[in-house]
Amino acid sequence: MGIVRTQDLVYEYIRRDEEGNVEGITTAVDHVNLDIVPGEFIAILGHNGSGKSTLAKHINAILNPTEGTVWVDGMDTSEEEQIWDIRRTAGMVFQNPDNQIIGQVVEEDVGFGPENMGIPTAEIWERVEESLKAVGMYEYRRHSPNKLSGGQKQRVSIAGVLAMHPKCIVLDEPTAMLDPRGRGEVIRAIRGLNQVEEITVILITHYMEEIIHADRVFIMDGGHVAMEGTPREIFSQVEKLQELRLDVPQVTLLSYELQKRGLALPDGILTAGELADACERLRQKDWGR
Repeated sequence: MGIVRTQDLVYEYIRRDEEGNVEGITTAVDHVNLDIVPGEFIAILGHNGSGKSTLAKHINAILNPTEGTVWVDGMDTSEEEQIWDIRRTAGMVFQNPDNQIIGQVVEEDVGFGPENMGIPTAEIWERVEESLKAVGMYEYRRHSPNKLSGGQKQRVSIAGVLAMHPKCIVLDEPTAMLDPRGRGEVIRAIRGLNQVEEITVILITHYMEEIIHADRVFIMDGGHVAMEGTPREIFSQVEKLQELRLDVPQVTLLSYELQKRGLALPDGILTAGELADACERLRQKDWGR
């Protein structure tokens, strides 16, 4: 069984008026089936209201399914007695780092989770050190979080989750409130956790550029999985992505437009380097005629 698995997951929001009467029901997640292998980097995308954040909250047992089942490392998230173990196994990082940072000093904040777990003091400080080093924030360990940039704060939030030694980290649009530099810092830290620490990463985002290094991508629309594949497979379907009201990375869109104008470029180009290499191969091929 995968580290995270959902079977026919359905979640319905009940809408009520000001007097508490039921106005209707919205199906936010509609029969979603996922099976995520330990160590994978998974990206889940979709426009606002597609159900991706609702899905994320099920993995951390913040929400329970209306129908279907969610397992985290073999534990059923609907079983109350397993919630603490589930949340230690699948740590959660949210949009706004200010909502997760509670300490007055960075190292104290990162040590808060392990302390609540009853970890011995000496081991707490070992975990704080290794977690801050993993996200590139060790030199800021004695700083006040209030004086950090948005990207730095979010990396501290990730370190706080990492210090609890989760097998999986779920990041619910962790870069949504950051500038491009901060987004880059956070994504590099996330990739490092996945590649070096071998932690399973589930990244919820609407920034297409953030998913090019993922192992698999799920595109959500209307509460269900509309597309699934590798980044290259997904980005090879520009028109379908546009139909789903999703942006495409600029370099992928440029490659697509050049293809339409007769340039024999491969599908699903992901980076400027790939485009430059493909153009150089075409140039050499023309010269060799």
